[in-house]
Parts: sequence; structure tokens; C-alpha cells
Amino acid sequence: MSNIDKRGEAYENKFVHDEETRFKATARRNKLLGLWAAELMGITGPEADAYAQEVVAADFEEAGEEDVFRKVRRDLDERGVDQSDHQIRRTMAELMEEAVRQVTG
Repeated sequence: MSNIDKRGEAYENKFVHDEETRFKATARRNKLLGLWAAELMGITGPEADAYAQEVVAADFEEAGEEDVFRKVRRDLDERGVDQSDHQIRRTMAELMEEAVRQVTG
């Protein structure tokens, strides 16, 4: 195998690893977001875990994170929880940082 082939294989392996890490971090962020929202809505115990799994599953509706945002926004509104779009998005960003630490740490 030539050096070029080895280098190409190394880049491909890194890409696959980075994508797997991103997927795991996003799923972890969504779970943490679901637990955060559940707490705001007064949901505890196994119901909070089940809700967090619903948030994780919502991410498979479409590419990007808007599907997750819309689910949490809708659920908070239905429960009368006052959170701005900015607060939800800021929490999503903060939780992504935490999720990356958890996944890569």
C-alpha cells in the first residue's frame, strides 16, 4: 500500500470516527435536553426518562436540530412553561458542549 493510500485510509477512518462521535454527542445532547425540559414541566422518574427518549427520537424526523427544537418548544407551550426560543436554543448549545465532553471524555 502506498503512502497516498495509507493517508487516504487514515482520513477516511478519522471521518468515520468523527461522524460517530457527532452522532453520539447529538443523541446525548437530546437526552439531556429532554431531561431538562421534563424537569421544567414537572415530569420526574421513569416518565422523565421516557420523555427524554421521545426527544431523542424526534431528531430522526428530519436533518438538523429543528425537529428537536420544535418538539421541546411545543411541549413546553402545551404545559404552560415560559421559556423563550433563545433560552431553549442556548440550552441546546450548552448541553451539546456537555454531551461532547461526556462522549469524548
